[in-house]
Amino acid sequence: MQVLSVTPEIFPLIKTGGLADVTGALPVALAGKGVTMRTLIPGYPQVMDAFKKKKAVHQYPLLQGGKASVHAVGIAGLDLFVLDAPHLFDRPGGPYGNATGADWPDNWRRFAALSQVGGDIAGGAISGYRPDIVHAHDWQSAMTLAYMRYGKAVGTPSMITVHNLAFQGQFGAGIFGELGLPAVAMALDGVEYYGGVGFLKAGLQAAWAITTVSPTYAQEIRLPEFGMGLDGLINMRSTDLHGIVNGIDTDIWNPQTDKHLVSTYTARTLKGRTPNRAAVEDRFSLDRDGSPIVCVISRLTWQKGMDILAAVVDGIVAAGARLAILGSGDAGLEGALLAAAARHRGRVGVVIGWDEGLSHIMQGGCDAIVIPSRFEPCGLTQLYGLRYGCVPVVARTGGLADTVIDANEAAVSAGVATGFQFAPNNGGALLHAMHRLVEAHANPAVWTSMQQQGMKADVSWDKSAEKYVELYRLLLSKRAA
Repeated sequence: MQVLSVTPEIFPLIKTGGLADVTGALPVALAGKGVTMRTLIPGYPQVMDAFKKKKAVHQYPLLQGGKASVHAVGIAGLDLFVLDAPHLFDRPGGPYGNATGADWPDNWRRFAALSQVGGDIAGGAISGYRPDIVHAHDWQSAMTLAYMRYGKAVGTPSMITVHNLAFQGQFGAGIFGELGLPAVAMALDGVEYYGGVGFLKAGLQAAWAITTVSPTYAQEIRLPEFGMGLDGLINMRSTDLHGIVNGIDTDIWNPQTDKHLVSTYTARTLKGRTPNRAAVEDRFSLDRDGSPIVCVISRLTWQKGMDILAAVVDGIVAAGARLAILGSGDAGLEGALLAAAARHRGRVGVVIGWDEGLSHIMQGGCDAIVIPSRFEPCGLTQLYGLRYGCVPVVARTGGLADTVIDANEAAVSAGVATGFQFAPNNGGALLHAMHRLVEAHANPAVWTSMQQQGMKADVSWDKSAEKYVELYRLLLSKRAA
């Protein structure tokens, strides 16, 4: 089975969040299940620099304002189609904006081009290759399915995975004339969305199947409070909606072999975490004592609930926990957390920015990780926490609710608890969860059991990949019918 994946990010080449982890790991997980996945990605500078031999398999004399070409390459064990369009993607900064964080004003044009190429490849533009299924990810590639619907690949099964419904790619109606779509597409059942053009909406409308990255999130987005204005359409497509929880790359995230760690360990040798704990204490200037270290590894944003956390830092410290915070985001939240660290020297430490190696050491040395997200389609950091014996404390939403077993009395007695859930998502409930954590941490037998249960959990891609294969087969059967 040949599947074309279209995505704006893929690990290890270009990453801003969990989307890249998923699109990088899924092809590998599917390879052993009879599925060959090739991925179309933009030719950002770091992508183009990753391969030397550049032989185009398709040329565009004019694609959204300039020359472009598609290259078939293998990088880091991935089969890729790279869209080389320097006028669109050869820019400094991140994939979506400049170094100051401002979005590129022509993002609609950049990702319309990516999607148009995806639609062309689906329609047989590259000699010798035509996918059986096309799998798009998020708004940046969602229009691929619209180009398929109104082009040569109308009969090819398609799927879109929504990693975060909050990001929709909404643009003014004035861009429609430059998209290269027929006039009939600018309609309610096409790409039109509240008088403008909706990239994600167009993909949701055209896809043969819609997936989200956890079963709970798939149900949440049918509700007005989580549907972000698209709940009506999603409910219309509810029979085609599926929730498949993400996995993680258990080779990269393996506490027994992780080269980022000061000390590796297993579920049977948890004392091996101690040197990592000391490294965290040093890096975050925390007091050395027996109190639990709770880490935050996150974008510092409203969605991630960082304002909720910032408001109760004093209470968390009073409860007897220490905090180690790594991330960046809203300037106001960064300032609030830095101020908390200044108030509680030795109890709260903050590192603004991103450090992949440090994030591994934190998972391998901290006692717990807190994730107070207002909504969380899946979440990966709690899966890393489970894998590393860093007990998750999570809001009861989305994939967090699907992957962490709350340490209620029954679960603790049965020895199946893996973390702490809290609801509603407010400061009081978060503080209560922290008190529960401190109490459990004071009982070595209970705490060790929770760590070991988490480390036993299957957080790999194996089961999830099998569910994608089942869905691909279902779509192929619909085409045959």
